[in-house]
Amino acid sequence: MTTLERARCELKAHPLALDASLAAAVLVCMVAGSFVAPQNGDGVTWGIRTPGPLSLLLMLLAAGTLVFRRRAPRTVLALTGTLSVVECVTGDPRAPVTMSAVIALYTVASTTDRTTTFRVGLLTMTVLTAAAMLAGPLPWYAQENLGILAWTGIGATAGDAVRSRRAVVQAIRERAERAERTREEEARRRVAEERLRIARDLHDVVAHHIALVNVQAGVAAHVMDKRPDQAKEALAHVREASRSALNELRATVGLLRQSGDPAAPTEPAPGLSLLEELAGTFRSSGLPVEVARADQGTRLPAAVDLAAYRIVQEALTNVRKHAGAGARAEVSVVRVGSDIEITVVDDGSGEPPAPDHAPDATPDPAPGTGGGHGLLGMRERVGALGGALTTGPRYGGGFRVHAILPVGTRPATPTDRRTTTAPGDPV
Repeated sequence: MTTLERARCELKAHPLALDASLAAAVLVCMVAGSFVAPQNGDGVTWGIRTPGPLSLLLMLLAAGTLVFRRRAPRTVLALTGTLSVVECVTGDPRAPVTMSAVIALYTVASTTDRTTTFRVGLLTMTVLTAAAMLAGPLPWYAQENLGILAWTGIGATAGDAVRSRRAVVQAIRERAERAERTREEEARRRVAEERLRIARDLHDVVAHHIALVNVQAGVAAHVMDKRPDQAKEALAHVREASRSALNELRATVGLLRQSGDPAAPTEPAPGLSLLEELAGTFRSSGLPVEVARADQGTRLPAAVDLAAYRIVQEALTNVRKHAGAGARAEVSVVRVGSDIEITVVDDGSGEPPAPDHAPDATPDPAPGTGGGHGLLGMRERVGALGGALTTGPRYGGGFRVHAILPVGTRPATPTDRRTTTAPGDPV
């Protein structure tokens, strides 16, 4: 950055200093112009004159008002115009106080609309020119009087041109920003549509291969005892179809994965087998947790096992966050018929949380665990599996979360997704 550009940036950052510098420059020009007077003779000659004390005072006041031209442009124009009229009437010889009125008129024109500029500019030209022609010491047809008319018109025109240029530049900038936003939104929309199309294609391909695997596996089971050669051939088809499905799945997921996504974890998804480790994590953070299990070693489907683990994790996180100091938690996992029931209760005596800190708000993740989604996340998980969820305050204090998850695989229907809320359960 050059010195000139640096100085320009500094002046833009301090507009009052810029206006003060402009006022000082205008004062110098007015004082210098007041000491010079044209003389008639052979060609153009210049002479020296001495302005009166009143003219010097008027020039000083007019230049001082320009310091505030950005804050109150119309007021500054009125003051400089008044001082110019006084100078036109009393000044002999006349001093160029009108220069300050031209600067003020330019400021008004550059900060307002064209209609206001036309009205204010016409009024200023009329008043100053009429005062100079009718009440000034010079004849009405003198060049100085016509110069006032010309200079005020130039000031208004220049200010309007600057305002128009600023408006055009601002409009171009806004159009460019709007076009950029529209282009980005269109790109995101197209990417989302393409990802959806790829997901549909993946579903069709994988569903085809899985259906083929199912049919061939059924054939192999049917002919295993009587025709082992045909069973081996069917199992080979199963292997080939499953390999194709995995390749398609790997390729499509790799395509859908974004550049900023974290690497896929290599460890298996957590389940109830890690329940003691989860409880130990909360115990180390100061929350006493007791675990009781009566599920008779039930092997849960992967989705149910993960959902059960996450429900316990979210419930204990809410206990630690909202139950208050000294709270204790109890976790029970019980197999009841074809379902598994998970209950998490606490005896917290803390005040009910504010609406923006309700238990269904997103809690802080427990140490060493993934982030949760509060009661909303629990309801989503239970509803996706066709289970039932009941949450709410306990009689006598504390909070209770009770989830029923089906162990057998069955599709979740609207009637299956029984997520209820106990009285007083925050939403």
